Amino acid sequence: MTEKNKISEFITFPTTFENYKWYKPILVFIVTAIMYLILNGIITLIFYAIFGQNMISSIVFGGYEVMNTEAGQIYSDLGIIIILPALYVATKVIKDRPLSSYASSRGGFNYRLYFKALLIPIIIYVIFEIINIFTVGIKGTNHFSIPFFIVCLILVPLQCISEEFAFRGLIMQSIGSWVKIPVLTIVIQAIIFAALHGYNNLGVLIIFISGLVMGFFAWKTNGIEISSAVHTINNLSSALAVMFGLEMTTSTISTTDTILGIIMEVVIFVIMYLAITKTDWFSEINEPV
Repeated sequence: MTEKNKISEFITFPTTFENYKWYKPILVFIVTAIMYLILNGIITLIFYAIFGQNMISSIVFGGYEVMNTEAGQIYSDLGIIIILPALYVATKVIKDRPLSSYASSRGGFNYRLYFKALLIPIIIYVIFEIINIFTVGIKGTNHFSIPFFIVCLILVPLQCISEEFAFRGLIMQSIGSWVKIPVLTIVIQAIIFAALHGYNNLGVLIIFISGLVMGFFAWKTNGIEISSAVHTINNLSSALAVMFGLEMTTSTISTTDTILGIIMEVVIFVIMYLAITKTDWFSEINEPV
């Protein structure tokens, strides 16, 4: 790779832009938050018009349990997806750097890398879902439908990629541009990631570990494609398990689920890390987009 095409370090990438100022990430965050509130308000009004006050109240204030219903799952996914257009508007208003820079320091989001990275987590999650069924049992009721299945296949990946733009892109890169210590930056963003999820203490612990894993992969690969893939399979497997009646989404995570969750995060981390460092399966991480 020539010096001209050398890939910049992802966490401190914002500082490489000519227009970078230390306060600009704060301005981007503020504009993103304002746009998010506007878009979220629009979505809430649409759901209110379709489902009525009682349904929208249960969706908005019902915790993660609302994701056991089709309307709740769709509302939750859309509530995250809108982060991406909100961030896009913010980048245009502040004019500090392009949206693509939040995806990677290789020139944007590499879709080929993302789709390749889905394979390993899929296998791991299927194995752990089987283990979970035998150890915990079947908890839900099957409400599979082809339309909702298709909706999940579309919305869940978009939701996870948008969330990665927010946490491993906007938040982690902003902190990294100030702190410039990768390990500390990864830990801080993982704390924020966990704190913004409304689970009990055990659930927050799993989310924190997940945040560390995805933050590490974003740093190690100079982009959010692999973290997005891991995130996608986690959320998609959960949505499909609920649809098929294998599980019930809850804000209260049990000790058994916590142990299985932590073991799964460790297994994913080890196998994905070995695939990244010991094979050429993810060769795209060394190539500009």
